[in-house]
Amino acid sequence: MVSTKTSHRNRRTEPIPTVSGWLQNGFHRFLESYLRKHFDGVGVDSDSLKSLDLIPGSVAYSSTRLADKTNARNSSLVVYANHPSWWDPLVAQFLNRKLLPERQFYAPIDSLALERYGVLKKLGFYGVRLGEMAGVKRFLRLSTSIAQDGDNAIWITPEGKFTDARNDTNEWMPGLGHLCQRLEHGFALPVAMEYVFWNEPRPLCLVSIGEPQSIQNLQALNKEQRNQQLANALRKTQRHLQNLVIPRDPTPFDFLIRGESGPLGLYRRARQLAAILRGQRFQQRHGEPLQ
Repeated sequence: MVSTKTSHRNRRTEPIPTVSGWLQNGFHRFLESYLRKHFDGVGVDSDSLKSLDLIPGSVAYSSTRLADKTNARNSSLVVYANHPSWWDPLVAQFLNRKLLPERQFYAPIDSLALERYGVLKKLGFYGVRLGEMAGVKRFLRLSTSIAQDGDNAIWITPEGKFTDARNDTNEWMPGLGHLCQRLEHGFALPVAMEYVFWNEPRPLCLVSIGEPQSIQNLQALNKEQRNQQLANALRKTQRHLQNLVIPRDPTPFDFLIRGESGPLGLYRRARQLAAILRGQRFQQRHGEPLQ
């Protein structure tokens, strides 16, 4: 079923893309096993999960903390994140399912790429042509329609290109600020991600969630102030995550996935044999267990 919502500013809306429920459920069963195979773990900064208290549709939502309870159902949510890796869209889908289970995942993607991988249209991805004025306008119309439906969450990477997780100097594309200016109420939620190698052959994906930015508060700012506040919130979250990652200590994280631990292949079998010959118990991992 396709639905539309009319903006309070009487802007023209776009039909919200239809997502296939059965296809998406099947994809997520595959996705979790796929991430477990390729990562030593996917962990979220435990303390940062408190940021979800204000977000309707999240695992931690507390209705008593939302001042305007009548708008809880239709509270818009735009999740914006840094863009360090090819894995980001898959991790975003996984995090959305685990942390925002009552919200449908949506994310803009280059129109040409979407045509090559048409199945993504049924998983919440929608095409945009950001290099053209008409494409930018359609992105804003469609994203506004999606975000104003409080059952959805839009995930955006405002840097617009792959960027090192520790690089906070890149300029942003203007779409995020413009989108927040068009919405009625809700939140823009900063999320920082890093992919790091610690003690095992596979990398870890580590995530921290920043302070939710009120849409209404953002609208009280001018364009430059709005973009700066959004950027500052994400950069602060990235720096916080960096400080958690550098000590190589899993304690601050809740792991949503624990991967197939330990070394692989012939090396693993050789270590098993050596442990047997020494009469010792074989330890798969090189470091401390994930929490």
